[in-house]
Amino acid sequence: MLCAVYKSPNKDSTYLYVERRDDFSKVPANLLTSFGIPQLVTIINLAAREHLALADIDKVRQQLQQQGFYLQLPPPPQDMLAQHKAQHQQ
Repeated sequence: MLCAVYKSPNKDSTYLYVERRDDFSKVPANLLTSFGIPQLVTIINLAAREHLALADIDKVRQQLQQQGFYLQLPPPPQDMLAQHKAQHQQ
């Protein structure tokens, strides 16, 4: 299963996976508007991979098959203050 991966020029660390290069027909218009003009990063063969760096490969495959795209958002920011407090309360 090949897919194309695009990064967002508007949102850091946000990526859009689609089934075919430059085919955004299954991506909702409002998502594309907020995403910005997609910038191609790579084309990958999901069948030849066991994992991806920052996304669950099974979830990516499933969403590509079900809805025709997968949106990878950046991980939530770490709350360093909360972690510090939790460590020092013990």
